[in-house]
Amino acid sequence: MERLLREANSVTVIDDCSTGSPDNLQAVLSHPQLRFIRGKVSECRNLDQIVSHSNFVFHLAAAVGVELVVHSPVRTIETNLHETEVLLQAAGARNVPVLLASTSEVYGKSQKPAFSEEDDLLIGPPHLGRWSYACSKLMDEFLALAYAKEKGLPVVIARIFNTVGPRQTGRYGMVLPRFIAAAKQGLPLRVHGDGRQTRCFCFVADTVEAFVRLHKCPKAIGEVFNVGGTEEVSILELAQLVVGTLNSKSPIEFVPYAEAYAEGFEDMQRRKPVVEKLNRTVGFRPTTPLRRIIELTASDRL
Repeated sequence: MERLLREANSVTVIDDCSTGSPDNLQAVLSHPQLRFIRGKVSECRNLDQIVSHSNFVFHLAAAVGVELVVHSPVRTIETNLHETEVLLQAAGARNVPVLLASTSEVYGKSQKPAFSEEDDLLIGPPHLGRWSYACSKLMDEFLALAYAKEKGLPVVIARIFNTVGPRQTGRYGMVLPRFIAAAKQGLPLRVHGDGRQTRCFCFVADTVEAFVRLHKCPKAIGEVFNVGGTEEVSILELAQLVVGTLNSKSPIEFVPYAEAYAEGFEDMQRRKPVVEKLNRTVGFRPTTPLRRIIELTASDRL
């Protein structure tokens, strides 16, 4: 949003702030080109009018965070499906281009060392709520691409891999802001499982750059793109790096998954993106090093 405002765009934000905060908008809340509507997309009475007067829609409305997904599966599924359905109906009626923010979770339980956009997807069983988020976001993708095929709606899908940065909360299970908050307070950094599961993290400014380039690129229409960093790190190594980078005295504790979430919780051992398609299409790939991401996130500045 701030990037779009800097480029002299008028921006309308619709957000119910259920997993965010209006405080994140303080720097631009009085900007004359910004209109902020607090509420659900599906409950916005002027949605059709707003979309019809827009050149492009970035659709990021979704339930987020592992803890929210595990403990509120109904809210997760209904939010992800319904908000997307309503938004695509409004955009489809006026052929307004949409970038749909999806997730690396759709790759499910695949054991591949790195995931590419053409891979098959392997989702876990329905009795484990862990996979409801993945399935609901995957249905968002199917619905968006159906609108593209049947109605000619210009759609781009971006599968995000752990975007992190300033202003992000760890309240709903996001690991890096949780670690940073604990390290700053000298509290234990709680590592789930044995800590050997690996992830890649992408600085928010890199994600924004990818989104802006994708929305400006005609070749991206109708395609799916991974958006994420490729510097792989185990969660234990991440905890150690946070402690070292912030010169913290915090200890590291191991917490069983059953204690952190629920019995039978399944986690992916690796989640690394292949980003060649993104780079080939828009000439960009996220490159901010992990240590620098930690420094910027901890300092709360972009």
